[in-house]
Amino acid sequence: MVSESRITVRYAETDQMGIAHHSVYPVWYEVARTDFIRRLGMTYSEMERRGVMLPLSALSCRYRGVAKYEDELCVRVKISLFSVSRIEFSYAIYRAGEQSPINTGTTLHGWVDRETFRPLNLKKKHPEIYDLVQSSLGDEAL
Repeated sequence: MVSESRITVRYAETDQMGIAHHSVYPVWYEVARTDFIRRLGMTYSEMERRGVMLPLSALSCRYRGVAKYEDELCVRVKISLFSVSRIEFSYAIYRAGEQSPINTGTTLHGWVDRETFRPLNLKKKHPEIYDLVQSSLGDEAL
């Protein structure tokens, strides 16, 4: 499954030149990732209530172009790695109407227990969440 989220670059996200600051791209990844999980059929807060958290362990971000104030963006996200202990999301950000991404990146997260913050085997501890995530896997391109 590939999920798409729409973003309009806000003034507060830009520098003096009107270009989106490099620090906002991971925030946009989070918006897209949260939307992706919601489209799976649960919210991130519901997953946390069930005892599962997804702390970030790695982030990559490659800038290929710029986004400017009031640009309409599409953030596409999909799962690029999935195991009982980790999940990696891949992102591509496009300016509306363009075919080449202005930004690409990944975030790697570990499945951990909310109470102990220790790694958990998602398939054993929460098979319903594991099955839900696994059902979204596919070979679609970003």
